[in-house]
Amino acid sequence: MAYVIVTGAAGFIGSNIVKGLNARGVSDIIAVDDLTHGDKFVNLADCEIADYVDKDEFIEAIQQGKFEDAVDAILHEGACSDTTERDGRLMMRTNYEYSKALLHYCIEESVPYIYASSAAVYGAHTTFREHPESEAPLNVYGYSKLLFDQYVRRSAAEHSAQVVGLRYFNVYGDREQHKGRMSSVAYHFFNQYRAAGTVKLFEGSGGYGDGEQRRDFISVEDVVRMNLFFFDHPEIAGIYNAGTGAAQSFNDVAVATVNACRSAAGETALTLDALQAQGIIRYVPFPEDLKGRYQSFTEADPTGLRSAGYTAPFLTVEQGVKRYCERLLQRAA
Repeated sequence: MAYVIVTGAAGFIGSNIVKGLNARGVSDIIAVDDLTHGDKFVNLADCEIADYVDKDEFIEAIQQGKFEDAVDAILHEGACSDTTERDGRLMMRTNYEYSKALLHYCIEESVPYIYASSAAVYGAHTTFREHPESEAPLNVYGYSKLLFDQYVRRSAAEHSAQVVGLRYFNVYGDREQHKGRMSSVAYHFFNQYRAAGTVKLFEGSGGYGDGEQRRDFISVEDVVRMNLFFFDHPEIAGIYNAGTGAAQSFNDVAVATVNACRSAAGETALTLDALQAQGIIRYVPFPEDLKGRYQSFTEADPTGLRSAGYTAPFLTVEQGVKRYCERLLQRAA
């Protein structure tokens, strides 16, 4: 029997991919993760998998040849994704060396390899296309992701099977509750509004007004569809942006979150101006520790992705955040 391997399977995107595979009848899945912080188990509790393997035990097993001819594909979502982490050795060991080990295995075994990169590779650039001239990370997390992308590019001639890197932009959606402060702003805004009736955004920075910093916010639903597209098309390889191609402001996310909650309570939607006037949307000073290390604007260039044949439309913030908040409210009830 051959298995689909999902690393980071108990994490945010990984568990959604497992659930997406289950939805199409795939359950021969080996879930790989580190459950030192055991609360993540809930992300796999409603998933059907064949086995669970600790991430360190898994890398030892493949290096010892224990999975020879037993893997259909590896979807590598495991990573240290804390953009404020300053331990470079931890970041490089987790995000770079581990990814390299899996790549070497996939090359030797001719196994398709789809891995998580990040829009953090672009840093403060205002153009976001998959090309070295746009790449200048602002933190060691972004650097670890860029270094592996560069390694993939250099080794491309050796690839015996599909290798795809997906540069995730700002992903939000189900199964992110364990991420704490690294959870999406939609999740934080939802909890703030439910707890206090207000949401807090950063004051202006990087030339943008209060709450007007703009990111390419993408629903995890779209991210799963993108991963499964490449899973279905092993003949397509490369590094691609995983974003909508349409930046929206943090204010947009806040308005969508509050109005989703208001709608569920039978209340009318309010405009940004009205939410500001009523003190529901408030602004706090921009954190000192993020100055010079913060992306005030991101917007994926989708040209490469569309050229690869991915034609599905993306959810807007208004659509995706509303759906997400409705599911959070259902669970809260």
